[in-house]
Amino acid sequence: MNDLKGYVHSLETFGLVDGPGVRFVVFLGGCHLRCRYCHNPDTWKQGGDEWTAIDLFNHVKRYKSYWKNNGGITVSGGEPLLQAEFVTELFRLAKKDNIHTAVDTAGQPFRTDGDYLEKFKALAEVTDLFILDLKMMDPQEHKKLTGFDNANILAMAKWLSDNGKHLWIRHVLVPGVTDDENDLRQMRQFIDSLNGVDKVEILPYHTLGKAKWDNLGIAYSLEGVPVPTAEQVKKAEEILIS
Repeated sequence: MNDLKGYVHSLETFGLVDGPGVRFVVFLGGCHLRCRYCHNPDTWKQGGDEWTAIDLFNHVKRYKSYWKNNGGITVSGGEPLLQAEFVTELFRLAKKDNIHTAVDTAGQPFRTDGDYLEKFKALAEVTDLFILDLKMMDPQEHKKLTGFDNANILAMAKWLSDNGKHLWIRHVLVPGVTDDENDLRQMRQFIDSLNGVDKVEILPYHTLGKAKWDNLGIAYSLEGVPVPTAEQVKKAEEILIS
C-alpha cells in the first residue's frame, strides 16, 4: 500500500500552530466544503503534486530533528479525510518511527456506513490527535456558511469521543456570522459532552486569504466584514473555554 498516491497541495516544514510542538504540515488538495471565510480556496479542487506514502514519509522524516520530543506530522488541507487511505499509510510509516501524528479536519466526509467507517477506524488507529474545526451548531446556518449541514461532523466528534481519541476543537470567530451567543453556548454544551478534548481555541477571522478568492475569480461574500475585536474574542472565549 506504500505505492498508494495522494494529491499534495503544499508542504510546510516548520509549523507552530498545527498541533503540539514543531510540526511538518502536509496540506492535501480537495475539499467539499465551501466555507465563506476559507483562507485556502485554492485547496478546494483535488489536485496538486502526486506523492506515494513512502516517498512523502522519506521526505518528511528528514526534518525529524526539528521536532524534538513533542512535535510531529500534521496532515491538513483542504480536507485530509477525502484521502483517508493515503493518510493512513503515511501515518503507519510514521508510527513505526515513533512519530506523533495529527489530522486537521472539518469532518465533512465522515459517514457511519460500514465501508467508510472501517477506513476511518484504520486512520484513527494511527492518529494521535484530531484537530476538529467546529464552525456552527445550527444545521441550517451551517449549511448557509459551508454548503452542508453538520450532522455527520458532530457524529464524527462523538465517535472520536466514544473511542478514546484526543481532540483539539477550533472555532473561527466571524463577527455577525459565527459569533451568535446562543450558538456558541450550544457548542460549549456539545464540547462538554465529549471525552478527550485537550484544547479549545478561538481563531479570529482574518482576510489574509481574500487575494486568493480574487485570483481565482470567486466572489467573496464576506466583503466588508471586520475582523473581531479583542473584546469579541474574549467574550467568545468566556463562553467556549472558561
